[in-house]
Amino acid sequence: MQDYEGRCHCGAIKFSFRAPNIVDGLRCNCSICTNKGALMSSFLIPQEDLLVEIKQDALATYKFASKVAEHHFCKICGVYPFHHTLRKKGHYRVNLGCVDGINTLELPVDVIDGASL
Repeated sequence: MQDYEGRCHCGAIKFSFRAPNIVDGLRCNCSICTNKGALMSSFLIPQEDLLVEIKQDALATYKFASKVAEHHFCKICGVYPFHHTLRKKGHYRVNLGCVDGINTLELPVDVIDGASL
């Protein structure tokens, strides 16, 4: 297990978590994920294990379709740092592009079929 830190582009939203070594990423083919184009963590983080610091009331949330998944983004810079998943309530996936020290262009990627849910 390793400690990770991340942030949105402007730094108004910071987060940290503990997870296995990040060696791959995950993309989803649903409409919001394909529009965002972000590379998500392939692992889930329990809500109590994702520590979040928010400045200037910067965190906003977008829900659509079933209204279960909560796609969080920064109201200042617009970047998506993490979301509550549809697949497992009370768990997050993080945007690996926001995680310090991770080069998303070098990671192998799997695709999940979120469009069929």
